[in-house]
Amino acid sequence: MSLTTFFKFLSPKDSTFFPLFKKDTDNLIVMGDVLLKLITTKKRDEREKLTNDIDRLENIGDDITHQIYVELEKTFITPFDREDVHALAAALDDIADYIQGTAARVRLYHISTVPKPVADMTLILQEGIQEISKSVALLMDLRKHKEINESLVKIHSLENAADRIFNTAIELLFLKEKNAIQLIKLKELLAQVETATDRCEDVANVIESIVIKYS
Repeated sequence: MSLTTFFKFLSPKDSTFFPLFKKDTDNLIVMGDVLLKLITTKKRDEREKLTNDIDRLENIGDDITHQIYVELEKTFITPFDREDVHALAAALDDIADYIQGTAARVRLYHISTVPKPVADMTLILQEGIQEISKSVALLMDLRKHKEINESLVKIHSLENAADRIFNTAIELLFLKEKNAIQLIKLKELLAQVETATDRCEDVANVIESIVIKYS
C-alpha cells in the first residue's frame, strides 16, 4: 500500500483536486455542446463564433490542467496516487484537444456541410463526456465502485458505437466521393471526432485503474 493510500483514510476530504476535476469536466461538457452547434449550423458567421468559443474553452481547459500539475508539485496528500492524478488530468485534456481539432478542421477546410456521421459521433461524444463527469465525481467515494463501473461500461460501449459509425462512414466516403481533395478533408474531420471518442475511453481506462487499485 502506498503512502497516499494509507493517509487518504486519515486525511480530510480532498478540497483541491476534485473541484479542479469538476471544473475540467464541466468545461468539456460545454465544449461538446458547442461542437454540436458548430457542425449543425448553416450560418457562416455563427460557425466562426462557435469555433472561437471552442478555442477559448480549450484554453480554459489547459489552464485547469496546469493548475492540477502545479498542485501536484506542492501537495503532500492527494486523493489517489500522484501518477493517477496526472494521468487523469492529461487524459481529460486530450479530449479537449481533439474537440478543438475537429472545430479547427471545419474552419481550415471551409466545410460548409458537415456529414451526418460527424453529428452522430458528436452526440456519442457528448454522452461519453457526461458519463466521464459522473464517474470522476464518484471517485470521491470509491465505495461507489459499482456505479463507477456502470459508467465505465457505458463509455466503452459508446466508443464501440462511434467506431461502427466511423467505419461505415469511411467506407461510403471512399465509395462515393470522387473529389480527392474533398475526400481528404472529410476523412480527417471524421477521424478527429472519432479520436475524441477514443480519448473518452482513455479516461475510462484511467478511472478503471484507480478503482482497481483502491478497491
